[in-house]
Amino acid sequence: MELSAGTLKMAVGQPGAERGPPCVRCKGTCTGFQTHSWRKWCGLCQCPREEHAVPTEAEQDHRIGQLLSDTRYSGLTARVKGSEGARVYKRNRMIITNPITSRKDPTFLTVTYEWAPPGLNQKLAMRYMELIPKKLQPIAGTEGAHHRRLQLVKQLPAHDFDPKYCKGLSEGEKPVMEAFVDQLKENVMGVAEVALPCSAKQDEKEPNAANMTGSTAEEPTDRKDYLCEFCQQLMPADAPAVYAERTGYKKQWHPACFVCCQCREPLVNLIYFWKSHRLWCGRHYCESDRPRCSGCDEMIFSEHFQQHDGKSWHTEHFSCDRCEQSLIDGPYVLDKALLLCSACSDNRSAH
Repeated sequence: MELSAGTLKMAVGQPGAERGPPCVRCKGTCTGFQTHSWRKWCGLCQCPREEHAVPTEAEQDHRIGQLLSDTRYSGLTARVKGSEGARVYKRNRMIITNPITSRKDPTFLTVTYEWAPPGLNQKLAMRYMELIPKKLQPIAGTEGAHHRRLQLVKQLPAHDFDPKYCKGLSEGEKPVMEAFVDQLKENVMGVAEVALPCSAKQDEKEPNAANMTGSTAEEPTDRKDYLCEFCQQLMPADAPAVYAERTGYKKQWHPACFVCCQCREPLVNLIYFWKSHRLWCGRHYCESDRPRCSGCDEMIFSEHFQQHDGKSWHTEHFSCDRCEQSLIDGPYVLDKALLLCSACSDNRSAH
């Protein structure tokens, strides 16, 4: 599969735009996203970018493709035609067409899932979807599809894995970040597989390369009774289970139980990080290893930074969230999620 250079241009997006869609959370009071010089929020309403509009599917596919391109999961990506090494995620869509026979002339109801586990026949994929809460099923045009796209932004921030999306990274820190990302790709990151519960013999097998390239999953010939690693309930023999190669194939999860140990959100597109015998989403794995700047939301790769009340900041980003005044040498107030100078804190209290 190859994509045109034009599609790649669409995927990269237009980061230089000064204004974007209005904020959904602010319900009309924000006239449109205003780019900040280094924060990831709107300069007008201070809500995150994703509250205004999540990235397009093309942009998300491009970013995930770059994340997976130089790993053992590169089979889930495709080269962009006309580019030098750029790759895009081959997101597995699933279209289900059901006949409606209650009318005189039969019609058809088509349901499109924006994402489905790769390597499954349609029957098993549908059984997988049935085991996910209805509100989370990624059916095109529904809240479930929007939630999946929103969680991709939250769980796999582009600035956690690619230096070109970072604004708070110095040239000296760039090699440190690149080494950090190389290490997590080699030793921590994985893409889970879905199949019917299998016997413990699979604990010794190699990663199922067929599943990573889109082949139909095979049903097991023998099995034992297994418990879900998360809820400790029985894994039904006729229902799909989630396997994560880095955890060993004795471990299995119900589809709805394959979640991050910190945020308890389902791991989007089955992309996980395995550390300390627990599953993590990308965001929380990175935060378990490096401090995150509360100002710009980027990981801190400098040894010199500000840390107060369990929060961290790049030194140059330790400033008032309202007026941008530096707080290195002055008094400050941590008001819930906001870092404020004394004047802005007083003004906030007065209102």
